[in-house]
Amino acid sequence: MFGRNKTTNEQLTDEALHPAREGAKNRPTPKRKVQEAARRQPLVVADRKQAKKLDRAKRNEQMYKTRQAMLTGDESGLPARDKGPVRRYIRDYIDARWNLAEFMLPLMLIVLALSFLRTNEILFFVTILTYAILLTAIVDTVLMWRGLRKRLTAKFGEEAAKAKGNGMYAAMRAFQLRRSRMPRALVKRGQYPA
Repeated sequence: MFGRNKTTNEQLTDEALHPAREGAKNRPTPKRKVQEAARRQPLVVADRKQAKKLDRAKRNEQMYKTRQAMLTGDESGLPARDKGPVRRYIRDYIDARWNLAEFMLPLMLIVLALSFLRTNEILFFVTILTYAILLTAIVDTVLMWRGLRKRLTAKFGEEAAKAKGNGMYAAMRAFQLRRSRMPRALVKRGQYPA
């Protein structure tokens, strides 16, 4: 009665009464005891070296998937900070624009090279040039964010434009060289998102 196994005759009649259907499970639901036994794992792994290798392999595979998503722009594999239509719109807007801030690093390298010359006139010129580059990049980034915020409000609503972190996300992307941006730029210059 309870817990007894079905005989072959009962199995045959059961199969005749319940024929296999396409799309159905076609098997009985396993007992809780069987499912729990299948899920059971030891708290401390006996072979720690093997567990370390498996953990490293899983981590490397996840990092590879994330890296591929960063290169191709695949939304499903991106990190949480880059996911979503708002962040995608921000990235596309920044990548379509000529940002003065992205040229700040190469210009600063030239300024650094000039600073090795030890004449007072050149040092004064280098100091003024440094502050001028920095101020120009900051002003350009502020103007970029004001225009982008208006576009975000029009497309996604006021909450998206005022969401925490979007402004810093846009500014940090604007300050990076286009070739070094991750996720990679998927739009050409001048190809602004709709």
